[in-house]
Amino acid sequence: MRQWIGRGALALSLAALGSLAVSQEPVPRFPDSGAAQRDGGDIRLPSGKSQRDEILRVERERNIQDAKELAELADQLKEEIEKDDRFVFSISALKKTDEIEKLAKRIRSRMRH
Repeated sequence: MRQWIGRGALALSLAALGSLAVSQEPVPRFPDSGAAQRDGGDIRLPSGKSQRDEILRVERERNIQDAKELAELADQLKEEIEKDDRFVFSISALKKTDEIEKLAKRIRSRMRH
């Protein structure tokens, strides 16, 4: 009987400790970033620039590079299709269409974010 009471008391105390640990708010890993976002401000990089602005600038540059590559691939595909026979397309032309599709999806996904 004493064993059951001791085990029950132990289980009850462990449950109480577990509920206290769960009820506490987690400590943010980077407290400054959460405070800046809650205040409506932006995170600043060590250089003093806005992190959001830098991310947007880099994504814009990537979009421009990808768009140039997309235009080049489209021109190459057009030339290949004009060279190929009327009913037969080369495998390289099909691969270029896949590359064009991947580039277009990459640009679209960056623009949506």
